[in-house]
Amino acid sequence: MRIGIVGGTGKLGGGLAKRWARAGHSIALGSRDAAKANARAVELAAEGYAVEGGDYTWAAREGEVVVLTVPYDAHEATVRAIAAAVSGKVLVDVTVPLRPPKVSRVELPPGQAAALESQRLLGATTFVVSTLQHVSAAHLADPLRAIECDVLVAADDARAKATVIGLVHDLGLRGLDAGPLVNSIALESLTPVLIHLNRIYKSQGAGVVFTDLSGADQR
Repeated sequence: MRIGIVGGTGKLGGGLAKRWARAGHSIALGSRDAAKANARAVELAAEGYAVEGGDYTWAAREGEVVVLTVPYDAHEATVRAIAAAVSGKVLVDVTVPLRPPKVSRVELPPGQAAALESQRLLGATTFVVSTLQHVSAAHLADPLRAIECDVLVAADDARAKATVIGLVHDLGLRGLDAGPLVNSIALESLTPVLIHLNRIYKSQGAGVVFTDLSGADQR
């Protein structure tokens, strides 16, 4: 699959690019600065990953599935910029509405969740999926590292959700059906708690693992 990562030169986007490329997907890495994305893509290609670079709109056009990994303060402007390019596609919104410097406090945005704001901005022709808010970017950056973390996936469209759960599996993680997109309020709100845990317990990658789910696919 061709995956466009908008915000792909950040830590999270780079880790996702490596793992998905390792699983056989081709990656269109997008940055506000196309030259920066091209430079990063050249570095990753030299390491053997199938990655190309360009600007945000190019990456959104290229991707069969598009992943949004930008900071919340750039979220609305970026969604508006790629709206036409993602129409009819699955948009995976990884955004968490953190407000520095108090990033260990829950801050509900005006639309209650970034993913819900994306869906309202993009309309029904784009299938927004909320996920990957609880996986450490530092851990994803090492494609050989086993990560002990489950991944909650919330969406209103069943096929879009199933597609993204499959992509989560390709990262080496277990994806779990977390219900409708409105549940992204809970998913995004848990991230500040994990950041707090990282600080208190000197961890780089506190995550979540759900037990007694015998019917869930294993990693």
